[in-house]
Amino acid sequence: MSVKQEIFDFFTELVEKVSGISYQSGKEYLIENRLTELALSLGYKDLKSFYQKVKNNLTPTLLNQIIDVLTTNETYFFRDQHPFEAIKNHILPELIQKREKEKQIKIWSAACSTGQEPYSIAMLILEYFSKYLSTYKFSIYATDISQSALKKAKEGIYNQIEVNRGLPVTFLVKYFKQEGSSWRIDEKVKALVKFEYLNLLETDKKVKENFDLILCRYVLIYFSKETKTQVFRALWNTLNKGGYLILGATEIPPFNPPDMEKKLLGKTVVFFKKET
Repeated sequence: MSVKQEIFDFFTELVEKVSGISYQSGKEYLIENRLTELALSLGYKDLKSFYQKVKNNLTPTLLNQIIDVLTTNETYFFRDQHPFEAIKNHILPELIQKREKEKQIKIWSAACSTGQEPYSIAMLILEYFSKYLSTYKFSIYATDISQSALKKAKEGIYNQIEVNRGLPVTFLVKYFKQEGSSWRIDEKVKALVKFEYLNLLETDKKVKENFDLILCRYVLIYFSKETKTQVFRALWNTLNKGGYLILGATEIPPFNPPDMEKKLLGKTVVFFKKET
């Protein structure tokens, strides 16, 4: 086995064990590039010397830094657009009606990356459902495994390229304040979202509440079949009856729970948890 292959195997096994993310062969170049950049930024001569250090003395800080550079943080505001149309036109009006007694609607953005997805939902609520804010409690729980992504999400500051991707100009003007070349999201949008570190492999142990709407988009594709099943089961268990789960456009559930109904809302495929 070449040294390169040994290093690739070591880091991919480490990442899969910790996060569930499975890197297939063919990704060596991507991993080498990202890890080399990290190694040099931390003062190591090259990837090989960084590998030796990690192999012999892996600290929690180092592990976080490795997970950060090897997890994909691709996201943008109102990504794919149509799921947000489904939330606005079908899901939230239905949930508001269903939860009239509890007066509470809980949403979970799983693998929220740098925050664009949960903030998009918060802006939808403020824009189209503000009349319910005085009587209903809307809460958005947003989690990710990347500490650096969460730090940026909590800050709520985005550059011009980031706000140009998917965000309607009217929302930019209404819900952001320009600071130099960046844009800061309004505090009232932030107030609806609570960000937390979460490894989805630990959902069963760490997530103690249930949700009416869960978004876990473009995440399962990075997992092995076994991990996919484990994570999907945990997500389904935290979904309230009468609630909805939205996956990425190209993703399908690894198995079909008996209480699951697949529905098409506009252009969006959603998974509904039957109430009986």
